Amino acid sequence: MKQMEVVGVRVEMPSNQPIVLLKETEGERYLPIWIGAVEATAIAFAQQGVLPARPLTHDLFRDVLDALSVQLRAVNITALREGIFFADLVFSNGVEVSARPSDSIALALRTGATIFASEDVLEEAGVAIPDEQEDEVEKFREFLDTISPEDFGRAG
Repeated sequence: MKQMEVVGVRVEMPSNQPIVLLKETEGERYLPIWIGAVEATAIAFAQQGVLPARPLTHDLFRDVLDALSVQLRAVNITALREGIFFADLVFSNGVEVSARPSDSIALALRTGATIFASEDVLEEAGVAIPDEQEDEVEKFREFLDTISPEDFGRAG
């Protein structure tokens, strides 16, 4: 398993499909995962530190874990089958629960859990971007600074 960091979310054109982009913490591969608009908003909210007036689903899940004295230790993106990504939530009590990577990432950002991706997933879906192409990633980061979570709710 390779440790990953969340670069951000954006809307892929022309399909208006949101993606979350992960990057190897120690490496040059990026992992784009197509996600739903609700999950894109949840991830963007967490990255931007937006606190909604009432807890969203991922905030509620975090609060329930706190109330039960259980911590989310890790998110493992384990497989890619027929274009669908699979992940496991790994809890401090040893329990593992299968979940969508988008929900898992949104929860990890709220709890500080570490995100990992299997080498198989990275080999199949990862995109290597050498350091000399980092300016493209910087453009992506700049794009992220210009959008708000509300942008993910638009229909095309």
